[in-house]
Amino acid sequence: MKLILAIIRIAKMQETKLALSDVGLPSFTAMPVFGRGKGHGDLERAAEVNPQLHELIPEVPRFKSKRLITLVVTDDKKDLAVETIIKANQSGKSGDGKVFVVNTFDSIRVRTGETGDKTLD
Repeated sequence: MKLILAIIRIAKMQETKLALSDVGLPSFTAMPVFGRGKGHGDLERAAEVNPQLHELIPEVPRFKSKRLITLVVTDDKKDLAVETIIKANQSGKSGDGKVFVVNTFDSIRVRTGETGDKTLD
């Protein structure tokens, strides 16, 4: 099993949801997150964030609002899930997002106590 974590643009959430559903992967969790990449993007002065800072502090990159989607898939569906997320989110511009794939050792369905891949059906 693989845990897939994808950080995507908010505006791409609906397209991603439909794309995953269309390839048979409708089950995932999404949550709002804030972060920044290595790019500089929009800048802000730290004093704007914390008015108690009276010194002139250099501008720093702003956090951007994004969505984090998480899904667990069987090993054989990992490539499909990753390719689908990338296809739905790739614009070729900075900020398209990131996808992380993490080994998952087990899954347990709370209702029945079932374990393993069968909990993902």
